Amino acid sequence: MAEWWYNNKTGVVEEGPQSLGADRDGPYATEEEAGRAPQIAAERARKWAADDASGD
Repeated sequence: MAEWWYNNKTGVVEEGPQSLGADRDGPYATEEEAGRAPQIAAERARKWAADDASGD
């Protein structure tokens, strides 16, 4: 089963880890999910901020 990564430096979705770990997010199960990595990261950050604000 292939793993997909999102390269934060180039904005390119990669099949398998091809770039430096510091430059990529993943792994993701699908190419489409990896392509949404910036949105997924933003959603997680908002949730973490809300949890911190509520004391959870």
